[in-house]
Parts: sequence; C-alpha cells; structure tokens
Amino acid sequence: MPVPKRPATPARKHVHAFTDDALGDHDAVGLVEEINAGRVSRSEVVDAAIARVEQVDPILAAVAAERFELARKESIAPTSGYFSGIPGFVKDNSDVAGLPSQHGSRAFTSAPKEADGDYAAAFKGAGITVLGKTRLSEYGFSASAEFIDEEDVHNAWSTAHSSGASSAGSAVLVAAGAVPISHANDGGGSIRIPAACNGLVGFKPSRGRTPQDKMLREMPVQIVSDGVVTRSVRDTAAYLREIERRYRRHRLAPIGDVTGPSKKRLRIGLLTDSIERDSDQEIRDAVRSTGHLLESMGHTVEEVVPFVPGTFQEDFLTYWALMALAIEVNGKRSMGAPFDKTQDSNLTRGLAKRAQKNLAKLPVVIARLKASRIGSAQFFRQYDAVLSPTLAHVTPELGWLDPAQDYETVIEKLMDWVAFTPLANATGDPAVSLPLATDKRGLPIGLMLSGGRGGERTLLELSYELEEALPFRRIQDQI
Repeated sequence: MPVPKRPATPARKHVHAFTDDALGDHDAVGLVEEINAGRVSRSEVVDAAIARVEQVDPILAAVAAERFELARKESIAPTSGYFSGIPGFVKDNSDVAGLPSQHGSRAFTSAPKEADGDYAAAFKGAGITVLGKTRLSEYGFSASAEFIDEEDVHNAWSTAHSSGASSAGSAVLVAAGAVPISHANDGGGSIRIPAACNGLVGFKPSRGRTPQDKMLREMPVQIVSDGVVTRSVRDTAAYLREIERRYRRHRLAPIGDVTGPSKKRLRIGLLTDSIERDSDQEIRDAVRSTGHLLESMGHTVEEVVPFVPGTFQEDFLTYWALMALAIEVNGKRSMGAPFDKTQDSNLTRGLAKRAQKNLAKLPVVIARLKASRIGSAQFFRQYDAVLSPTLAHVTPELGWLDPAQDYETVIEKLMDWVAFTPLANATGDPAVSLPLATDKRGLPIGLMLSGGRGGERTLLELSYELEEALPFRRIQDQI
C-alpha cells in the first residue's frame, strides 16, 4: 500500500534500532556464527529483526510490503544455505512469491506474484529469510526515493536528507540496524548511490556474475546487476561467495572465498572529477586523502583521465530513457495490470519523450555503449583498480530531487550528482562504494573502487584493506 505523506516533522539524526537483542551489533557473518554456536536461534533473530523494522519504518518509510508471519514460520524450519535464518529484504522490482511487485509506481496495481523471480530464488537459496520488499524510486529512474503524494524514504543518518536510490528502502533498513543485509540492484548506480548516502558497502558485481530476472536479461545492453547492501566487507564477500557456489558464469574469473586483504601491491588510478562534471571540494579531498593512504600502504597511485568518449553521458541517458519509453508503451503487458501512464512522474514521462525523439539514434547509441567494454578492458590492463567518488556531491536534502519539478530541472541535477556510477553499468565492470569519509555535516561520503570485468576478488581484497585502515563509522556510536 502507498505510504501517505505526513506533515513535516523536525529532522532526526541517527535513526537506528540497535539494542541488546538477538541481533545485537552483529553483521550477517557474525549472526551466522552466533546461530551456529547455539547462542541465539533463527526464530529469535527473525523476531528481533521484525521488531526493529516495526520500530524504524514509521520514521524511515522503507518497507513496500511485508511477509512477517510467513518469515516467522520459515525460521522454525529454515532452508539450507550459509545465511540460514539471517533476515533480509528484497527490493520491490524483483518478484517474490505472494507479494506484489510495484516498482515504486502509481500507474498500476500489482497482483501478488505466483513465484519467485530468478534473483529472489537465489537470494533465498543462500539461506536468507525474506521479511518483505523495500521501496524504490519510481521504476528506479531517480537517484532519490522522493514522491509527489507518498512519503519519501528517509536517510537513517538524517531524516531531512535523501536516502539515495533506487535501492533506498534496502539501504536505510540495513543502515538503521533493522536487518544486516538486503537485496539491491544497480542499472546506473542504484546499489552504490544509497550505500554512499547511508554509510554502507554497496557492491555492483560484473555483468553476468549473479542471476537476473527475465526482463533484465533481455535488455539490449544488460546494464543492471543484482547484489546486496551490507555494513561490512566480509558480509558482501560471503554473499558473493555463496551466490557463486550456486550460479557460476565460467567466462568470469572465480571470486572464491575472500576473507581479508591481499599482500599484492596494486597500481591504482585516481579520479576526482568526471568527464563533464566537477566534484565538491569535500569529495575531492576525501578521494585524495584515501589515495595518499593507499600510497602509504605500498600501492602505486596516480591520477588518470577517464577513458570514456565524450559522448558517454548523452549515450547513457538516451539508453536510460529507452527503458522509460518501454514502460509507457508496454506497461499493461509488462506489469500485468491496467496501466495509466498519466500517473507517472515528470521524470519518467520526460525520459520517455527523450527516447521517442531519439529512436533513430538508438542503434548507434547501443553500439557505442557496448563498445565501451573494449576501452575499459584496455584501461584495466594498465591499472588494477580506480579510486573515485561514488557521487559528485554530498548527500542533498529531501526536496532537491522532488519529482514535482519539471523534467529538465530534475535530469540536470541527476546528471550532475550521478556522474561516476553509470560507466560500470555500460562496461559490465564491477565497482564498490565504501563509507570511507564524512562530510562537515557528519553524513557519510562514499568512495568508489572500480575494476576490470571479473575483478571482484581484487576489489574485495582492497576493500578489506581500507576497512581495516579506516574502520567504517557506526550509526549507533554517533551522538
């Protein structure tokens, strides 16, 4: 059901549910250890997570649909899998049996799905107990989960600020300690953006690394990757290990079990500004400071120039717009329900109009986006990883990307803010946002490590090293 807008209330900082219950302060791997040692039961963990969700969701507005009673029953006789009994959520653009898939839209009403989608089946197959589905921006197009007549998703670190998007609901529930891990997916930054805003680890895997639902597999350029948001590198590493045990694409180098840093020293490129957009000084300073840290650890760090052609931003936007046009044209068939496109936001309708005007250019746009992987492969023969901002600017207040604004205003702000993440979606390369810095307001700043396709292991090892050197701030420790 839609979450109605409520009257403005004073902003709250550091909204979390960490307490001395079965979940405690543990990450997902820590909870697995607690369950396996018999110190807590799966039922106790699931009950504690449900109580935490009920505590924070009235403030954060993160949940799209819940299946609490079914989750309680499943926790009594849990499935197999490393994460057996660990509670989490699935983003509301991936099918879960018995729950609707609303995609953040007001244009249709989804019926409950009869079966799990391919990704949700793999997520459950890892042992995770699904508590429900999380809210996202309309169809995932905006980088902030803000709505015209429904409640916005609020940042757990400050409710006056954006939670990022599109995997907003998943990110805020993990940041607030309601659950340790949740599904997210990323077609232009939608894992990494909310991770950066909420102080989380957000890893976008290589194209083909994880299973996908049919609709995403059939895209002309498969820009979307599915993964998770977590509070620790080891949770993300363990999750990718477990998915790989069940789903392996042999064209990609195996990840294996990554449990800490590597002794190998790397050649790392450093990037502070994108092709056409400048970053905030706070963001630049955070990148340079982390670059100096990496040098002190023995890595070779040097500034690099983006390898992508100057047409990339416009090409990616045109392709992004094609998805909006496909929804407007095929909404009734693809969503399986009566579809009223007049209920879509200015952003969705504006993107659809852009695609309609540029249909003749699409073959060339798609060809150039596919070719970007060639330039990427050449670049990553010289460098093991690139350190850059995740986002060009610090987290904005809610309202900055208000969907009631006209299309041109919103899209210009989006292009300016989300200047770094889309490249990896076009090339199919892995990239991870890590909470390595803080802005002057005390809000998290995410920095991004990118690597060559199939290079997840290198990025995880480097992430472990940075996590050890710069322990991630914990929301429950803030005053």
